[in-house]
Order: sequence, then structure tokens, then C-alpha cells
Amino acid sequence: MARAADALLLLSFGGPEGPDDVLPFLENVTRGRGVPPERLAEVAQHYLHFGGVSPINALNRDLIAAVERELAATGPRLPVYFGNRNWHPMVEDTLARMSADGIRSALVFPTSAWGGYSGCRQYDEDIVRARAAVGSEAPELVKLRQYFDHPLLVAAFADAIRTARDTLPAEHREVARLVFTAHSVPVSADAAAGPPSDGGRLYSRQVAEAARLCAAATGFDEYDVVWQSRSGPPHIPWLEPDIVDHLEALADKGFESVIVCPVGFVSDHLEVIWDLDNEAAEKAGELGLSFARAATPGTDPRFAEMVVELIGEHVRGVPPRMLGTVPGYGCTTDGAPCAVDCCAPQRRPSGR
Repeated sequence: MARAADALLLLSFGGPEGPDDVLPFLENVTRGRGVPPERLAEVAQHYLHFGGVSPINALNRDLIAAVERELAATGPRLPVYFGNRNWHPMVEDTLARMSADGIRSALVFPTSAWGGYSGCRQYDEDIVRARAAVGSEAPELVKLRQYFDHPLLVAAFADAIRTARDTLPAEHREVARLVFTAHSVPVSADAAAGPPSDGGRLYSRQVAEAARLCAAATGFDEYDVVWQSRSGPPHIPWLEPDIVDHLEALADKGFESVIVCPVGFVSDHLEVIWDLDNEAAEKAGELGLSFARAATPGTDPRFAEMVVELIGEHVRGVPPRMLGTVPGYGCTTDGAPCAVDCCAPQRRPSGR
């Protein structure tokens, strides 16, 4: 059933846009987690390596411009707003502006394709928090569904894999190992991801399904799914193997080239650039592996087209397009929300 909307809100993680922003931003990200100051200082150096600027805000502004062009061309004609969880523009401030502009209902596109707490439910919590901050005049907000297996997303990743393969030496292209990466999470958080009736592990299952679809679209019968960007204390089990450790294992098996596809990310933000273009690429060089990294889909025109198609599911009753067999959740054409007990937050480790 189609429903009206006055606007679209792009909701994202946020990132610093100058050296003075780095530590306050990291403090926002880690508030309540007991992360030691020395760990924050270590992570801060990753940002300062790039002048204290994360690419994520600029990439999101570019995406908004692309979505605005697509909406102007195909409709519906909606204004697009931008809000973040951890850095300016903060979602609370954006929602206050939307209310002042007369917006009464809006759809929310999160820059995460996944289920799980940090990939899905935390964005729901952002919405609740922002509406509470604005009060009774806050617009109604409906978050669009998970889109990990949308055909336009898969097609964009598939073309990026082909482009990356073509950058390898000719003799390595046909024998390169395809490796998919996504952000690691605690094993306990993954076990709790999804509605209890679905058996858990929704996040890792969706990542595996997206990898399967992308590999099939590019003709790879064999591939690996690994993880990156772990941030927790050593005694807390997280999803493994890590990409750097996996590169060592591939070299030990005699592989000479690798294509890394960050299937878990929609844009080339700092974790992608640091963990893959720096740490993983450096390790591959040490191991003598030819290394190619596929681009993320956020700058591909099909990504903006996908966003508008997701809007169309809600406001025009467009049938959802999903390629995979692993379930996805969120608001669909019937407006059904995620289960209230889906992906409950995990107890935060102390960081000791």
C-alpha cells in the first residue's frame, strides 16, 4: 500500500572534517563503551594521516546530489536532508530543521544495507532519539528496508570487481582469488542479529549472501568472505578471519594475486581506505601478492537509482526487487516494521 512522504532523510554515521574534529568525533562514537584514551589516540592517527578529514560526509553529499537528480528526473519530487549519528550535521539538528520547514513525514535511507544491531537497529534508535529531541512537532520517520541483495547494488559491485581485476597484471587476472570483506562485529552481536524466530546471525548470513550474488554475477565459482575493522578488546570474540591474516593464508597456499571487494560498505570512507588501501595493500606487497581493490558502489549512478526505487516501494507501491534467499527486514510496501525485539543491543565490553 502506497503512503505519502514529504521528504527523504539520508541518515549516516558521520565523520570529522578537520583535525580539531577528530577526538570529539571519536568520543561521540565510543561514548559509554569504556574505550581507553590511548586507544582513541591510536585511532585518531588514522584520521590525522588524512588531514583529520574522513571522506564520508563529502561522499554522502555527493550521493544526496545524485539522488536529487534522480528524483528530479523520475519523481517523486522530494527534498533530501542529511543527518548523522556521530558528527555534524547531527540528526537531531537536521530533524529540527525539517520540522521548521514544515515536513510532517519523511522516509529515511540509512547508509547501511544490513540487518543486525549496528547495521539496522541503531539507526532506528537514532530516529527515536532525534524525534524525542525535537518533541511533538517532529516529523514521522519511516526507515526504508535493508537492501543488501538489491539487483542494482549487486550489479554495481559486480562491475567494480571486473574493473579491479583488469588492473592486475594480465597473467594474474584469471587466477586471482576473490575476497569479500565486511565490518567485523562481536560474535555475540551477530548471534543476536535478526528476529529470534529467524535463528540469529542475520548480519553474517546477509553478508555471505551478498558475496555469493556478486561472485556469481562476475563468474567466480570460488571466493572467500572475511572481516575487517575490528575494534574490540582481544578477549572478546569477533567475526574472523581478519583480512590481513587471510592474505597471509592465501600466500601460504600459493596464490599470487587477490581482488578485494568491500561488499559490506557503500562508500570509500576511512575504514575502507585505511584498512584496505593501506594495511591490506601493504601486507599484500610484503607477501608478493598482486592486489586490486574493488570500488564501493556509492558513486555508481545505479546506487542513487536504487535509493529512488526503494522510495518508490513506499510511495508508489513498486514491488520490491530482491535477489537473495536470506531474509531482509524493514519497512516494505505494507509498512511492516522490524520486530520490536530484533537485534537487541549487546552489553558493551569495558575495553580493558
